[in-house]
Amino acid sequence: MPRLLLPVAYLVALVPFVAVPVRAQEESAYDRVWRVAEWYRNDDARALQSVLFSGRFQFEYARVSDEGVTHDEWNVRRLRLGWRIGLFRQVTLHAEAELNPQERDPLYMRLTDAYVEWSRSSAVALTLGKQGVPFTMDGSTSSKELLTIDRSNLANNMWFPEEYMPGVSAAGVVSQWSYQVGVYSSGARDRELGDFSGSGFVLVALGRDLSQDLGVDVGVVTASYLYQEPDANNTFTRPLDHVGSLNLRLEDGRWGVRTDLAAASGYLGQSRLWGAMVTPYFTVTPGLQLVARNTYLESSELNGVRLARYESQLTGGRGDRYNEVYLGANYYIYGHKLKLQAGAQLASMKDRADDGGAYSGLGATVGVRVSW
Repeated sequence: MPRLLLPVAYLVALVPFVAVPVRAQEESAYDRVWRVAEWYRNDDARALQSVLFSGRFQFEYARVSDEGVTHDEWNVRRLRLGWRIGLFRQVTLHAEAELNPQERDPLYMRLTDAYVEWSRSSAVALTLGKQGVPFTMDGSTSSKELLTIDRSNLANNMWFPEEYMPGVSAAGVVSQWSYQVGVYSSGARDRELGDFSGSGFVLVALGRDLSQDLGVDVGVVTASYLYQEPDANNTFTRPLDHVGSLNLRLEDGRWGVRTDLAAASGYLGQSRLWGAMVTPYFTVTPGLQLVARNTYLESSELNGVRLARYESQLTGGRGDRYNEVYLGANYYIYGHKLKLQAGAQLASMKDRADDGGAYSGLGATVGVRVSW
C-alpha cells in the first residue's frame, strides 16, 4: 500500500488549486469555463437552438493485491468527445466517440452515443440509434454520476458493460411514474453499430416516485426486465436471456442509500445468477461525501461469477460466490462535472471448482472525473 500514497497525495494536493466547492446559484469561474462547451445557443430560433461540445475525461490509479501478488496501473479510464445539437425545439442529435490516448493504436475505439431523439414533452421521448441501455442500479447511472469510483460487480455480471447498443426506445415521466421500453440489437459487436448478425433483446422498466409518500427529498423505486434471444453471435451483450432488477434510491438531507436486487439466467454455459447491492452515503460538507457499498453475488453452478475489472488482472478464472465491501470518499469541486474520487475494497471469490477463480484481496483506486 505505500506506493498508493503518492497518487493519493497528488490528488489531495490539487484541492487548494481548484478552490472550494461551488455554491448553488452563484456565478463562478467554473460556470464560465464550462460555458466554453456551448458553441451556439439561441432558444428563440426556430430551426437550430443549440450546438454543444460534449464529453468526459476520467483518469485513475488502481492497485490490487492478493496473497503477495500485486497489479497496479495508471489508466485513462474514459475519454469521450462529441457534440449535441438541438433542432426545431423537439429534436436532439447526439454523437460521441471513445478515444484511447494511452495506447494510441488505435486512438479511436468506438462510437458510444450516435442517435436522434424526438420529444415534445417529458411524457415521451423516442430515440433511434446507438444509445445507453439502462438497467440495474449502476447500469442505469451514467459513469459521470457514479457515487463509487466504479460500477459494482453486480452490474459487471448482470448488466451489459458494452453499455451502448443500436436500437429504438421510448421513455418518459407521467405524474409520479416513469417508464422505458426499448428493442435493441445484440449484434456482432464492432466499433460502430455492429453488423446485426445476432439476435436482439427487449427491455422494459417502470419506476415510481415515492418521495411525497415517504416524506423524503428523493425516493424512487424501479423495476426492470430484459429478455434476450439466445444466439452465439450476440457479442454486444452478456450471454444472459432473462435479467430482472429491482432497485431503490432514497435521499433525505445529508444521507442517502441506493440498493439493487437482481437475478439472471444464461445460455452458452452461463448459469443462473442472483445478487444484491446496497450503497449508503453521507454528505459531510457541501463538497465532501463518504460512501460505502456491499455487493454479494452467487451462481447456481460452478464458475458463473466474474471478478471486477482490476481484480480480474490477478485472477483470470471465475467462481461461484463473490462478496465485496467498499469504502470511499468523493470531493465535489464543480458537482459531478469536476470531482475527485477514492475508494478501497476488500473482496473475495469462492471457487468450488478449484480451477483458478479463487480470490481474496484488497484494492484501492483514486481518480479525477471531468465531464461537460
